[in-house]
Amino acid sequence: MTFQFSDGQPAQTHVAAPGESVLDVALNNGIQLQHNCGGVCGCSTCHIYINAGGDDLPEISDKEEDFIDRAENPRINSRLACQCVLERDMQVTVTIPPQHFLGH
Repeated sequence: MTFQFSDGQPAQTHVAAPGESVLDVALNNGIQLQHNCGGVCGCSTCHIYINAGGDDLPEISDKEEDFIDRAENPRINSRLACQCVLERDMQVTVTIPPQHFLGH
């Protein structure tokens, strides 16, 4: 899994185990990604952009889509990192937007 950062930090690549979410991988590797609800799809603070590998992720739920609508600068490739669970060895590239806000 490759993490890119909108603030200009160099990209980071980390190994992810099946069953881990993008949020899990980020936090396990010291990458700051807000998660006010604790990763239970109860807010929009772990909002990310999926740049590659999105077709292999679980389909977006109505609940997740509702929270993405509340995120700062949502795009067509927006997802919540807590809901992007890796089911097998997958190549996924994400961008973490600025983390300077308090989400919903």
